[in-house]
Amino acid sequence: MRIEFAHPLCFNLIMDSTFKNPHPLLLGGRWKETAQTAEVINPFSGEAVAKVCQAGAADLEEAIAQAGKSRPVLAALASYKRAEILERVSEGIYARREELARAVTSENGKPLVESRAEAERASLTFRIASEEAVRIGGEFIPLDRNRASEGRWGITRRFPAGPVLGITPFNFPLNLVAHKIAPAVAAGNPIILKPASKTPISALLLGGVMMESGLPEGCLSVLPASAKTIGPAVTDARIKVLSFTGSAAVGWGLKKLAFDKKVILELGGNAGVLLDEDCDLKYAAGRAVAGAFSYAGQVCISVQRIYAHRRIYDAFLELFVPKVKALKMGDPMDETVQIGPMIDEDNLERVASWVDEALAAGAKLVAGGKRSGRFYEPTVIVDATPQMKLSCMEVFAPVVTVTPVESFDEGIRAINDSVYGLQAGVFTGSLKRAFQAFEAIEAGGVIINDVPTYRVDHMPYGGVKQSGSGREGIRYAVEEMTEPRLMALNLI
Repeated sequence: MRIEFAHPLCFNLIMDSTFKNPHPLLLGGRWKETAQTAEVINPFSGEAVAKVCQAGAADLEEAIAQAGKSRPVLAALASYKRAEILERVSEGIYARREELARAVTSENGKPLVESRAEAERASLTFRIASEEAVRIGGEFIPLDRNRASEGRWGITRRFPAGPVLGITPFNFPLNLVAHKIAPAVAAGNPIILKPASKTPISALLLGGVMMESGLPEGCLSVLPASAKTIGPAVTDARIKVLSFTGSAAVGWGLKKLAFDKKVILELGGNAGVLLDEDCDLKYAAGRAVAGAFSYAGQVCISVQRIYAHRRIYDAFLELFVPKVKALKMGDPMDETVQIGPMIDEDNLERVASWVDEALAAGAKLVAGGKRSGRFYEPTVIVDATPQMKLSCMEVFAPVVTVTPVESFDEGIRAINDSVYGLQAGVFTGSLKRAFQAFEAIEAGGVIINDVPTYRVDHMPYGGVKQSGSGREGIRYAVEEMTEPRLMALNLI
């Protein structure tokens, strides 16, 4: 059937006949309509683009029960069969990539060009998971380290940990959902996915693709729901893994509640970039613009703090600021637009207050600094201090500070002067200083000659300090979602 979206700038979403408006939720692989619904609001138009059924307490209980029942079925499924399922999902996403991209843009305001890249990444994420499903191995360990163990050997194998609860944010509503579901299935675990309340459409569309893949019934639920409704699953003993992507405050609070589970936290950051005096300034300036302002800075590894060696500081600003001012804001469905709207009014007001507070405390504005309707202008601030919220907290907006440093060592110290440690970027022509940064910067990833916003979907991804614990990137997530088990063999 065809669902007409309310705003003319949105698209006609063609879905399987099992879909209705309001969209049903996905419960154990079956669509279910509920009495309670919530509107999905287009951040650009401010109008509702769809209604989505909301899960209640009984739906959550049924999802957990079905995950428990399907656990041994999926765990016993041969690895090549799990791989085939995941490959079919990858192909299904790719076939529907334009529809999925437009869904992302409609529900979160991301420029369409970036949403298309996200859809293609989601397809790749499932393809990587298909490959990893057949690579889950173990070790063969000689145990004869003393006379008593002569003739003994150890064999390790990774087993599925059990049902997974995945909770995802609004900024990558398709690919971050893929990073929960794909490794869970590859590892042999059923999963219950709670999408962000503002962006459930992408996850439900992905659920439709999953239903066509041959995944056993009961292994997947996509439950749009309030935090209060989903809360009991965090402490439920039947859930064995919690994988959460979102704010640090919420993530660490959930970890305290889920003390008896395996917990993967992908949290926030205020990513720093260090520009060495010998770096390629023109290249660095271009990459810094992309890293700071993609999706209006609403990315946890968005460039927020730039530290430039004093000798190149002025030259960098001369290259950087005009590029920032040239960025085009507007309708995210327009393929020439680079900056879309902020996700909601609360975040617009928060960013405006942080910028005003910094300017009142002595920081200086060299670009942007104003809101325009549902947008916040790409903003560059200088003379910010480490104590300002724009420096020490996660701004999650199109705002970046640029600060001079006297040396490479001082720049490393400045990047480390943060409660966060997700990723950092370093531009340098020195291999020695590249390794120095790798060893000294306290972050989950140090990106040399590129911005911290760089991520590919098979690399280990995660942070230290308040930025989280555990790692995503399919192979690493599979390890987090499995338990190693030892068999000790006595051959005498």
